[in-house]
Amino acid sequence: MPQPASAKHPPFGAALRPHLTRTKTIATVGPACATQEMLQNLILEGVDVFRLNMAHGSREDHQQAVDNIRAACLHVGMAAGILVDLAGPKIRLGQLHTEPLQLGNGAEVEILKEGEPKQAYELTCTYAPLVDELKVDDEIMLQDGLVRLKVIEKLAARVRCRVIEGGEIRSRQGVNLPGVDLGVPALLEQDRKNAVWAAENEVEFVSLSFVRRAEEIAELKELLQQHASQAMVMAKIEKREAMENLDSIVQEADAIMVARGDLGVEIEIEKTPLAQKKIIRACSRLGRPVVVATQMLESMLKNARPTRAEASDVANAILDGADACMLSGETAIGDYPLEAVRIMRKIQKETEQMLQGRPSRMRSAEQVAKQDVTEAVIFGAALIARRVQAKLVMIATEDGNAAIIKSKQRDFIPTLAVTNDPKVVNRMCLLWGVASARLDSLEIGMMREWVEKWAKDTALLESGDRILFVADTEVWEGVHDTVMVWMVP
Repeated sequence: MPQPASAKHPPFGAALRPHLTRTKTIATVGPACATQEMLQNLILEGVDVFRLNMAHGSREDHQQAVDNIRAACLHVGMAAGILVDLAGPKIRLGQLHTEPLQLGNGAEVEILKEGEPKQAYELTCTYAPLVDELKVDDEIMLQDGLVRLKVIEKLAARVRCRVIEGGEIRSRQGVNLPGVDLGVPALLEQDRKNAVWAAENEVEFVSLSFVRRAEEIAELKELLQQHASQAMVMAKIEKREAMENLDSIVQEADAIMVARGDLGVEIEIEKTPLAQKKIIRACSRLGRPVVVATQMLESMLKNARPTRAEASDVANAILDGADACMLSGETAIGDYPLEAVRIMRKIQKETEQMLQGRPSRMRSAEQVAKQDVTEAVIFGAALIARRVQAKLVMIATEDGNAAIIKSKQRDFIPTLAVTNDPKVVNRMCLLWGVASARLDSLEIGMMREWVEKWAKDTALLESGDRILFVADTEVWEGVHDTVMVWMVP
């Protein structure tokens, strides 16, 4: 009988553990959870994917985090994916002359093209061509949009701005330029280096910030493929241009993140909730996993419980169709990282009870007829599973594609996807309602013997229960997609 891998990649994901949920949880790694012991606790509490924010920390910090995550997975015997989040063309303020600087309404500041500020109201930024690309009447957002400037005069080596909405600013804070068409490339040199490092470490997901066009995702995919990486590329939607090119970006990307922090600055804040729904609908229609991120339980940076509004925010993201919810500062630098994951799971579990009463999100037969064979087979398998009252759907897959299609159907029959590729095991940790396992062999008789023993050991199945088995293309040579019904002896 084949045995689950026991070295680098543990056998099972978390979705079939009875105290957990089908919606997946992503946790950002930082000082509050960087130790192997804390990472182990987070996995046991329900984290499915760990995010490394490449905008912060050193290469040594990131390498230590990867090593600790892999060791934590091995120790607890459960799979977890790693998401390397590239910083992208994020523009930041340079070092201020006066720290912090209080800007009052109506005050004037100057942004310098080069050099260091010599007085309080002179500012610099990390994007040298900014002064050349700004125009009179362009708006500049600082402090996550709380401070707003307008360009009133453009000079050769600086632009003069008036403060429209004042507040306190600090060095290295982000600069947002809604509506300004910048020439900065999507992949900076540091992003390229970090992407190559991610490929060398065989991480499962790489995300690109501030995506504007599908071609930028294609560029990152090509770079990763040049370094033999099979990582799924995730596009972060946080620019006005990304909303305008949404379908083409979703089609090109392997997964999508609704990055509401910068998105809520780049577009009007009142439009952000509807933008989230539009992005999730596009992902559902085009079959892409989607993550909702930013300030989901923000108050838990300092408090042991979230606000009621935050709990509603998580629930609404799940009801909208999110595959995963992401914690940022809550786990990276917060005082209550474990509690944040625990409460996130409680909200997810409670919300999913409402989802169980909804019809599944299967496409119509007419829509499926226009798609590939695997999607049509998964469509039919879901109907069969209901008719025969299957207690488990088991998918044998080499690349995880069949599991992605099954995940987007949103039915509540427990689903276990098995593969002989350890990297695919961890990639499937992002998929709603799918648990993943690695087997050394996908030979049908050995898989059947193994799953029956496992199901009995975990008390998931009883004698006489039915298992619906699906194998996607190329699992067996010369066979396309296959559907079978097994009965537990």
